[in-house]
Amino acid sequence: MNRTPVSSSNLSSVGYDADTQTLEIEFNDGSVYQYSNVPTNIYEGLISAPSHGKYFHRNIRDSFNYTQIR
Repeated sequence: MNRTPVSSSNLSSVGYDADTQTLEIEFNDGSVYQYSNVPTNIYEGLISAPSHGKYFHRNIRDSFNYTQIR
């Protein structure tokens, strides 16, 4: 999945597959997680948020199932 770099003290890059509603996040420590069943508006909110890390913690981290892929 192609990811877009983001400027964040916590997140490195973010990708999204609208067909499968899969959100992929690479963190600054190199780990990569895929979050399932994430609506497009949540992804768009993450990308446009003034603080990507805060948006992630408030709206994604504990709200969606995830798998660590790296």
